[in-house]
Amino acid sequence: MTAPVRFLTGITTSGTPHLGNYVGALRPAVEASRKPGTVNFYFLADYHALIKVDEPARVQRSTLEIAACWLACGLDPEHVYFYRQSDIREIPELTWLLTCVTGKGLLNRAHAYKAQVDKNTAAGVDVDNDVTAGLFMYPVLMAADILLFKANWIPVGRDQVQHIEMARDIAASFNHLYGEHLVLPQAQVDDTVALLPGTDGRKMSKSYDNVIPLFAPREQLRKQIMAIVTDSSGPGEPKKVEGSALFQIYEAFASKEETDALRKAYAQGISWADAKQMLFERIDREIAPMREKYDALVNDPAQIERTLQRGAEKARALAAPLMAELKAAVGLRNLADVAGKAKKKEKAALPSFKQYREADGKFYFKFLDAHGRLLAQSRAFDSPQQAGQVIADLKKGAPVDDPAVAGTLVLADGVAAGEFGAALAALSAA
Repeated sequence: MTAPVRFLTGITTSGTPHLGNYVGALRPAVEASRKPGTVNFYFLADYHALIKVDEPARVQRSTLEIAACWLACGLDPEHVYFYRQSDIREIPELTWLLTCVTGKGLLNRAHAYKAQVDKNTAAGVDVDNDVTAGLFMYPVLMAADILLFKANWIPVGRDQVQHIEMARDIAASFNHLYGEHLVLPQAQVDDTVALLPGTDGRKMSKSYDNVIPLFAPREQLRKQIMAIVTDSSGPGEPKKVEGSALFQIYEAFASKEETDALRKAYAQGISWADAKQMLFERIDREIAPMREKYDALVNDPAQIERTLQRGAEKARALAAPLMAELKAAVGLRNLADVAGKAKKKEKAALPSFKQYREADGKFYFKFLDAHGRLLAQSRAFDSPQQAGQVIADLKKGAPVDDPAVAGTLVLADGVAAGEFGAALAALSAA
């Protein structure tokens, strides 16, 4: 039976969710959570918030509001893992283990860190000005979020793909040293997900102060929609849909038929006031039922706290056993078990594949016997998937002289094909 595929999504608790968050993350994530054959993890990234927010009340309020948003949008905590990052003590534990296998050179390449260094350089100040260890280590904490729950796919925007690639590199480094314990995740980028413009036409972002809060009161929503910047064309003059922030926002909420109707109205010269009223009514029709639920949740924080605590308990039931396994793997063990377990492990040792990435950016694997002696070394692959496919073929019984394998694998000096085959058979039989 095929194991369910695991998806994981987090939102940093640093502000109030807006319409852009809803169409870009909340709505598609809730829809995805209902797909059969998947296990879904959704968490409030409050540790991440501390990297950029030093206002305790703001972090607390944002945690409440984002949790209420998820639940109001239809997330069912009984069918997913829904938890607060700081309630899972295994996350910072794993962060430290991963820190000890992560090269500084890898972290030097992180976009957020490089952006701050470039900003400092341009300003003529020390390159490390305003660079905290938290900012620098952000990718390791994110890797721990992902790897602790063996997530297969991480839905992200293109600007976050690098972090998933770094999580893969970190996991591969850990596995290379300590055995195949961690699942290498992959980024899932959906280019069909809408990126909303804000009221000034730029990307909707708190940084630009151009956002429309998701569950703003009805009259505030109307006021902010009426403030959306438009061109100077008057009533009766045809209007362009290209570059129209108002049209783009409408399209993210409306059906194809509704969108076509507004496009036609643009061509016929609808007034901007009427177009904005149409947008307000369309958004409010979708948001109003959720707003009512959101308001009830925000006014009952104890209920949300209970939900998060139940979610943490459920999530830790997965996290704690893996963390115990990882601590044992690196040598953080019960001393009373040293002698007996060492003998047992020696007896139960098996051949193994080790995947890793070299400084050239290529991916490799090697095959070791039960005592750690090198039996075979792969050639370079452009992606970990290619390396993994050859490993899978070998485990299924593909002989070393198979054309699909022969060009990608070199036996170590003194190792015969028969010895390689016997070790592979022992691994497959285990």
